[in-house]
Amino acid sequence: MLDIAEDLHRWVEQGRDFAVATVVAVGGSGPRGPGAALAVDADGTAIGSVSGGCVEGAVYDLCLQALEDGEVVLERFGYSDEDAFAVGLTCGGVIDILVTPVRAADAARPVLVAALAAAARGEAAAVARIVGGPADMLGRALLIRPDGGYEGGFGAHPELDRTVAAEAGAFLEVGRTGTLEIGEQGSRCGAPLTVLVESSVPPPRMIVFGAIDFASALVRVGVFLGYRVTVCDARPVFATRTRFPEAEEIVVEWPHRYLERTHVDGRTVLCVLTHDAKFDVPLLRLALGLPVAYVGAMGSRRTHLDRTARLRDVGVTDPELARLRSPIGLDLGARTPEETALSIAAEIVAARHGGSGVSLTGAHTPIHRDTTPLSPARIVSLA
Repeated sequence: MLDIAEDLHRWVEQGRDFAVATVVAVGGSGPRGPGAALAVDADGTAIGSVSGGCVEGAVYDLCLQALEDGEVVLERFGYSDEDAFAVGLTCGGVIDILVTPVRAADAARPVLVAALAAAARGEAAAVARIVGGPADMLGRALLIRPDGGYEGGFGAHPELDRTVAAEAGAFLEVGRTGTLEIGEQGSRCGAPLTVLVESSVPPPRMIVFGAIDFASALVRVGVFLGYRVTVCDARPVFATRTRFPEAEEIVVEWPHRYLERTHVDGRTVLCVLTHDAKFDVPLLRLALGLPVAYVGAMGSRRTHLDRTARLRDVGVTDPELARLRSPIGLDLGARTPEETALSIAAEIVAARHGGSGVSLTGAHTPIHRDTTPLSPARIVSLA
């Protein structure tokens, strides 16, 4: 739901009633992950997607029904070998979808509206909703903020709200969306619960060191992938807004000094394109000790060997060196700046999701990763 927060927040401001369908869990080769959403307003306008087109029509109808009767429902869409095409998920996946009406009088609306407003402003927030358990608790919501505070509740016991808020806070810290399983004792309602936690966090950072032509192409690709991109170079003649109009920030400073003072986290990617030892060595010495998602450095294999020796000389350990992606990027045979940027971006995406980087043709690895496992739910046939 929070992946379409800006549009939904606009609907809220316009006073519209709507229903939102959210992917709760995925099995097999599901087209979209948990948190993906499709919303439909009272006029029949639709935004978002839950399946890349496979079952949008059926989910659209469920949203219209929820707007009419006010019922929260959890549905499963899947396929069998006999009628895969009739069902719609011909990729072989199975998805569980929660459909929630968000009308003026609905109990969950204030919490969901507050979550949408926070996400639309770019603030970190998480919303937790019960997607498995007693029917009268389905869809109840809790808004969790980074400071540990929360709004709303599940109507069972204050301890349940506190437990979910604490667990969801851990999801929010790393920007994760997925489900929590709460046992019968912990739920305080006499039955086990499944809770969907959706996290909305500011876009991750990409810091590109070295204001060269390859950096210009990488900035464009980074923005396309949703990163907030900073370009840093000690040479003011190259680090200019004219050369990097798409970058959020351009910094003229020695790279390692900037990295010392700027904020990074577990989603930050660092791309070192300077391939000059006086910049690279102090920068990589620092970067390889930071808890970031990716550190890559440009240069030939000979440059890499020389750089590795220099880094060892200044105390970088073998485990730290093992984190370094160098030469940077996947082997695509890239030559132009744009092709090289694609190669780097492909490696970053593979690192983020645990991809192998090999061709899918003939491979036996899963296409989609990091899915939330399915829990028992009714199978819906579209035949």
